[in-house]
This record gives sequence, C-alpha cells and structure tokens, in this order.
Amino acid sequence: MNLSRLDLNLVVALRALLEERNVTRAGERIGLSQPAMSAALSRLRRHFDDELLARTGNSYELTPLGVALRDRSATACDLLERVFTSQADFDPTAETREFTLLASDYGAAVFGAALARALHQEAPGIRLAFQHPAPSVVENTATVLSTVDGLLMPHGVIDGLPAVDLFSDRWLCLVADDHPEVRDEVTLDHLGRLPWAVYQRPYDAPAARQLSMIGISPRVEVSVQTFQLLPHMVEGTRRVAMIQERLARRAVRSAAVRVLPCPFEAVPVQEAMWWHPVHAQDAAHIWLRQKAAEVGATLTADGDALEGLGEASQAASPR
Repeated sequence: MNLSRLDLNLVVALRALLEERNVTRAGERIGLSQPAMSAALSRLRRHFDDELLARTGNSYELTPLGVALRDRSATACDLLERVFTSQADFDPTAETREFTLLASDYGAAVFGAALARALHQEAPGIRLAFQHPAPSVVENTATVLSTVDGLLMPHGVIDGLPAVDLFSDRWLCLVADDHPEVRDEVTLDHLGRLPWAVYQRPYDAPAARQLSMIGISPRVEVSVQTFQLLPHMVEGTRRVAMIQERLARRAVRSAAVRVLPCPFEAVPVQEAMWWHPVHAQDAAHIWLRQKAAEVGATLTADGDALEGLGEASQAASPR
C-alpha cells in the first residue's frame, strides 16, 4: 500500500459510515453532503472490493469486513489525530489539552490523584481523563496505547513498550476487625483455609499469582473489579484479602478492618506508566512523562511514612 496515494479523508468517512450505518447521518457527522458521502462510499467499496454496508430491508448492516474495519478505522482516526496534534513546544501554564490515562482504581486513586493535584497547581488548562482498561489491553497493548496517553500498570503484566517507573508498594493482608480466628497475625494456614475476597481481572489477578507461587490456591468467595471494594467485602466476615499498602490507609478509614503483614515474601508492586513510541517526540507528552516521574518520586519519598502501617493498625485493634 502506497500511503502517498491514499486520501486520508476516506479514513474519516469510513469510520463515520461504519459507525452510523447510514450515508446521510455519516455525512452530517463529518460535514459532507449526501452526494459527497455516497461518492466516498463508492470509492471505499472499490478500494476494499467489498460492499462494507449491505442493505437489509430499510436499513444497512455491516458486512464481515465492515465489522472488522469499524474498530480499526476508529483506532486509525484517533492515532491520526494524535499525530497531527503533536507539538514541538508546550507551555503547560497556557495550553489547553486533555490527557487520557488507562488505570485501575488503585492507579487512579494513588498516582492519579497525586498527578491531578500537581497539574491543578501548575497547568490549570490541562484536563485528565482516567478510564478503566479493557481486557484487550494485554492482547493489543500497542494498538490501545497508540490512542491514549498512557497506561498505569505494574511491571510483570506487559512488556516491550517504553515506560516511566512511578513508585513501589508492598502487599498487606486485610481481615475484619472482629475476625473470629485471626488475632495478631495472618498465617499461611489462614491463607489456605479461610475464604477470600479478591481483585479479579482476566489479565491481572495479583493475589492468585502471588499465592500460586507458594502453592496455595485461594478459596474465592467474592471477586470484584476494584481494589477499593475489598475492605467492604472483608468487613464482618471470615474472609481475607490482599491489598496494597498505599490503599490500606484508606481501607482502615472506610471499613471495620485490620491490615496485617503477609506471612510470606510477596513480590512488591512496581507501578509504571506505559506509553506508545508514537508519543516520543511530542512536547506535550514529554512534559506529561516528566511530571509523572516527578509525582512518582514524591510518592516514593513519602513511602517511608507508610512503614509500620500494619503494625500500627494491629496495635489500634480492639482485640
């Protein structure tokens, strides 16, 4: 394919046609008349040697190729927009721009909130949008990252793309304040015998991965899609959970729970912001990566204050 011979306006028309499945609505969406949109559809049909939109009764349905091209055309448009909005210079005090980051609730609560505070002071015109990553992010990481500004994800889930290291965190165990069996410490026997509440995504199940390395298969009673629900799924039950230390501070304030040290050497979380090389020379994105590194360094420096949280919570327990 010789891209120099390709009319990039057809990519925009293709996306509109496949998403609207109507020539008139697609034209209105991108500012083209109905005849001009019909001409674009004809050109696209010749190019792909496929109808793309097939009439069924009074409406149009996508052909199998049209279905395959719908998401690809959306990704292509997003990527083209990012390419052509790249800047050689960036003044954060004067610019208005939105950065989109994919993050779990943990990443958004711990790092995202700190980044938002920093930008609030230094770049009042900058907007941040946090979105929960879909399961496909691991299968098509490069494609997904080409259309956003970054992905907050610990090392060990994805690789092969550039990343900015942010901070590290350690795992603690979470139990109810009035747990009938766990007193001053959680043991390996507890982990193997008690029911669990876990954070569960198809591509990232931290507790299960950690436990499998020491030969324990957790008996899961509850699985949730956000880490911050775990304290409420543990409160008032015999369940146990694993939670990051930085979230544990919130856990003890939001629910009647205790945090205790893990009875094994759990591999720490090393959180990073992953990004696509298409952003490498974009001045705005370079600035964003620098700010991310600065905020991460601040979180790391503040980490010393978290030491002993488990012991402090244990001492404050009514037991």
